Amino acid sequence: MPKTYKNPVYPYRRPSELDLSETRHCPVVIVGAGPSGLTAAIDLALQGIDSIVLDDNNTVSVGSRAICFAKRTLEIMDRLGAAQPMLDKGVTWQHGRVFFQDREVYDFNLLPEEGHRVPAFINLQQYYLEEYLVDRAQALDAHIDLRWLSRVTAVDSQPEHSVVTIATRDGDYRLSCDYLLVADGANSKIRDMLGLECKGQIFQDRFLIADVVMKADFPTERWFWFDPPFHPGQSVLLHKQPDNVWRIDFQLGWDADPEEEKKEENIRPRVQAMLGEEVEFELEWASVYTFRCRKMDNFIHQRVFFMGDAAHQVSPFGARGANGGAQGIDNLAWKLARVIKGQAPAALLETYDTERQHGAEENILNSTRATDFITPKSRVSRLFRDTTLELAEQYPFARSLVNSGRLSKPCRYEDSPLNGPDAEGMPAELRPGSPAKDAPIRLGDQRAWLLNQIGNRFVLLIDGRLGTATAEDLKHRLDELLQARPDLDLLVLGPASHALASLPRITLIEDAEGLVAERYGLTPGAGYLFRPDQHVTARWGEVSVEAVGTALDRALGIHLTPHSRIQGGRHATA
Repeated sequence: MPKTYKNPVYPYRRPSELDLSETRHCPVVIVGAGPSGLTAAIDLALQGIDSIVLDDNNTVSVGSRAICFAKRTLEIMDRLGAAQPMLDKGVTWQHGRVFFQDREVYDFNLLPEEGHRVPAFINLQQYYLEEYLVDRAQALDAHIDLRWLSRVTAVDSQPEHSVVTIATRDGDYRLSCDYLLVADGANSKIRDMLGLECKGQIFQDRFLIADVVMKADFPTERWFWFDPPFHPGQSVLLHKQPDNVWRIDFQLGWDADPEEEKKEENIRPRVQAMLGEEVEFELEWASVYTFRCRKMDNFIHQRVFFMGDAAHQVSPFGARGANGGAQGIDNLAWKLARVIKGQAPAALLETYDTERQHGAEENILNSTRATDFITPKSRVSRLFRDTTLELAEQYPFARSLVNSGRLSKPCRYEDSPLNGPDAEGMPAELRPGSPAKDAPIRLGDQRAWLLNQIGNRFVLLIDGRLGTATAEDLKHRLDELLQARPDLDLLVLGPASHALASLPRITLIEDAEGLVAERYGLTPGAGYLFRPDQHVTARWGEVSVEAVGTALDRALGIHLTPHSRIQGGRHATA
């Protein structure tokens, strides 16, 4: 098979611990240098936390694997300083088409509104993402110790620390850590070592992934076929990737032999029937997979935290696997950083499990429903599906019932114990627990983006269109709050008075196109408090400094009662 991508080979370095007589202790050890592990290391590094990342390989993933990255993931990567190469290389799309048999039944647009820095989706092979994340991690090597060809062979998990044994070509050594983050994939060996389970459903169907290299005039859209004439009775998905690589997913049925179906002589006729005999292509990579929707009952075991596919797994339709994993890291890193620094109680970490269990359940529910619609297992369910597709061609109401994969959306933590007060009359989609929405702004004479001013710290956004007397009064009270809360920054939507402009850690922004005030429902004196992961944690029609302080305490989990499975450690304060 031809290759459009050459895997980099990263150097192994002999670990210094082999020469030590004692076990070295460190704050965080991360197992797995895939998307989740690298993202966690980068996020922690930006918040001043050191980590050691262990991977048993010395390159990035082989084959395209995850390819579809959603807007929220791109926003997270932008916060981490890793989005631009993804945007430069990736294939941007927001339009899709659904076909039934020999005709198109409808199309859809995922980002109808303008005024966002990143697109609705890009397609990008996972190996590119991993390479860009390695590059970013290496740029942060003061905080990230990335170790290749380092295989974890044993884990001793204790209530207050963990000890891992690592095998290398030069011998074995041990590391002790306050927190062990596990991102070693769906077949997690660490999970097995600890006797933990990942429970759920295996669907009785198989799909073939075929990455083919061709120069085709298909538009950069998501095309999904139900029961097409070139693959009758089954479903097919087509996506474009960079380097003229096209991802094709063929439903095979449960009786298909995975090893036989992966052979090029069996793949080629399927692809040729789809594209036409005159189209030339080369097969680059192929794999056969079975749908799985499952998760661990708890993502936390004492001081061990499971992330990404090690914690939860979904079928690929809907692009909820890698995107859900990114949202999980986004949720965990800021909490872990503040507990390690002694700025929050250990009980804050338990909200990683409660909030991300909600996210995983949401992804599994959507993935399961998509799987049931795409691969009906009874005559009644197939009749329902086909009738829905027939109706969707004529009637818009039926299109909401068609499920070719409910594409990844940002998770809202509406019931989070970290949420503060809500305000009446403000947009429902930005209620506490929701991710922030982007909008164009101006910083002085420079065009910028709102989301780039939010993240990694707590940020209070205030509509500063106030009278002089009101601004003077607010200034004195905010000054005291900012002095007392060094982890809080102030973002003021202007034009603001000179009084507010003199505050510490303040950024003055102008509403370049009026979209900030419109999307956030802002009026003079109103405000939003954002968590370090860019989620709204409280909002007010009129900002009260006392209420902001209370909401900050709540967002840090000061009010939570610690659970026995996470004890306060040497770096944590209760």
